[in-house]
Amino acid sequence: MKSARHLYSFLLLVLLTGTVVAADLPTAKPESVGMSSQRLGNLKSEMQALVDRNQLPGVVTMVAKDGKIVEFDVAGKRDVESGAPLQKDSIFRIYSMSKPITGVAMMMLFEQGKWQLNDPVSKHIPEFANLKVAKVNPQNGSVTQMAPDHPMTMRELMSHSGGLTYGVFGSTPVDKMYTDANVLDRDATLQAMVDKLAKIPLLLQPGEKWQYSVSVDVQGYLVEKLSGQPFPEFLKQRIFDPLGMKDTAFYVPPEKMNRFVSFYTYDKDRKFVPHPGVPDFSKPPGAPSGGGGLVSTAMDYMRFCQMLLNGGELDGKRLLSPLSVQLMRSNVLPANARTMGPGTGFGLDFAVVEDPVAAGGYYGEGTYYWGGYAGTWFWIDPVYKLIVVGMIQHRGDGLPDVRGMSRNLTYQAIVK
Repeated sequence: MKSARHLYSFLLLVLLTGTVVAADLPTAKPESVGMSSQRLGNLKSEMQALVDRNQLPGVVTMVAKDGKIVEFDVAGKRDVESGAPLQKDSIFRIYSMSKPITGVAMMMLFEQGKWQLNDPVSKHIPEFANLKVAKVNPQNGSVTQMAPDHPMTMRELMSHSGGLTYGVFGSTPVDKMYTDANVLDRDATLQAMVDKLAKIPLLLQPGEKWQYSVSVDVQGYLVEKLSGQPFPEFLKQRIFDPLGMKDTAFYVPPEKMNRFVSFYTYDKDRKFVPHPGVPDFSKPPGAPSGGGGLVSTAMDYMRFCQMLLNGGELDGKRLLSPLSVQLMRSNVLPANARTMGPGTGFGLDFAVVEDPVAAGGYYGEGTYYWGGYAGTWFWIDPVYKLIVVGMIQHRGDGLPDVRGMSRNLTYQAIVK
């Protein structure tokens, strides 16, 4: 009877507003999906302990198994100065957890035949046709340029093995060229980014090794070019609206700023202080970053992950074929380029666990994951049908290993 009333209310809302509202993911007791409530409670208590010991300002953790949410907890503050509490619908900068979302957008266009894995990137970005590779003199750091062994391919672009770098995370002469050119200028345009990259040599030969890079920002540019839509508009229409990701965007509008979490680091006395150099998320950027520009909530990102675990579908809305999701979570790096961590390869905008024991234990084989600069993290385990999403906004030396802790504390709760 209760479910019938909910259905009636839902249909009435659709009739009156003409709007289809995404239903929340179902909740369940851990025992119903083979987990122990008592053991899973350790995840909540240990995250709370990190807050109580002033190691984290706040943390949200969310666990789903077999398509049901079995844990969703929050601890600490959204803003230390005001004392405002962190809440389940607080909005976080997810930084590099934007990358898998951009990857899904690219795969939608792949399904439409807009690009192929072995295409040269220059087929779609002519500005990259004459890219050279840097040759650095180890004695004086001078840079000369040579021709690439082969043109960077879309497969390499999608797997951080095309020879690009990031600038902000490296100290090579090529990284300095990136920072001097302000390649990731949030106030510029995606076309300006591509024009700058076209004038800077690659750090490595295409396919030489995995090198974390601006590859996914380039993918955001490609989404615009191949779809004919502005990148934010494509994501909203094709991903966020169908999945009910109502709080995921490239900026936080004024009416939601009271839910936006402050970003902290430690001072010399291990006190929380605002993290320096944080971009302004109160207005739309000129160059929406597919590699690190989105904000989101734990529930929004869980819905995105559940769509992937379901093989590309959620609540009757299919975004991708199961075969496309399988391709995304398959290692595409050649043997010589596997420079990720032990037991780990890389697919199309995801890291992929190939050897669970070597990768740290517990994960089911084929688990795929990533994280964000401000400490957010997630993984999707297709063996145990398990998803974990964690959200913090803190970075600094001595930060506790919340990702590793959450892995141990979650898997030890699986008892059947």
